[in-house]
Amino acid sequence: MTEVPVSPYIGTVQLKPQDYKSDVKPIWCPGCGDFGVLSSFYKAIADLGIPPENAVIASGIGCSGRFPAFVEAYGFHGVHGRVLPLATGIKLARPDLVVVAVGGDGDAFSIGAGHLPHAARRNVDITYIVMDNEIYGLTKGQPSPTSPHALERKASPYGHAEYPINPVLMALAYGATFVARGFSARPREVTELIKQGISHKGFAFIQIYSPCVTFYDTYDHFRQVTADLPADHDPSDKAAAMRLAMEDEVLYLGVFYKENRPSFVESLQAVRTRAAAKPFDLQDLINRYRS
Repeated sequence: MTEVPVSPYIGTVQLKPQDYKSDVKPIWCPGCGDFGVLSSFYKAIADLGIPPENAVIASGIGCSGRFPAFVEAYGFHGVHGRVLPLATGIKLARPDLVVVAVGGDGDAFSIGAGHLPHAARRNVDITYIVMDNEIYGLTKGQPSPTSPHALERKASPYGHAEYPINPVLMALAYGATFVARGFSARPREVTELIKQGISHKGFAFIQIYSPCVTFYDTYDHFRQVTADLPADHDPSDKAAAMRLAMEDEVLYLGVFYKENRPSFVESLQAVRTRAAAKPFDLQDLINRYRS
């Protein structure tokens, strides 16, 4: 199998984080956790030396959907929940590009949830950053798939009846080859996670707690309940990663799991190579489907 690099353009320029800022000013609420993710993203792609013209950021709908407009790179603002098919198509058409998909907990785990297992199992060589505020912020504070059970908000004054999903555990179960979690109030760690995710060959899933100060301010909560993964954690141990992801008393931050296996682009190229090496007769192929 021919090895395909993540992108031949990584490390080819020396730019500063501000060089990746577009002329469009972010319009998130002051204090929004997404600002921290965006700043970490600028720093990460600058550290990796990625030319703006060789990077693509795709997004769906929600507060996170504005992300591509704020980055000096190619962007694709797609429809609700469909960022992973978009990013997959971009990567298959141009395997040389650095492709990053961004979304929120609603876009990723509600309407778009059906795409996550397939992007993960295929090992599409993209980085998926999910900015999780555990609420629907753009539509004024309804509970999302990651909202805590019994959460009382204006849209759920008597408590949220549903239980939350576990995004990290889901990504591990679906076969993602890089799974990590961060907190936007810890920008250095988030920068490092994004750098590792982009550099990883295969599907990289990064959940980032990104509080919504307007409808569900969880900064203090996450400062209290998050902690670094144990120093002796082996990211190649999937069972251990799952156990840590299921912890209730503490929400661990860091790289849970990392595995090296062929990317979707490499697997497709291997199929094409085998097909090209085997001559076939069109009539013979048609005859196989005749009764």
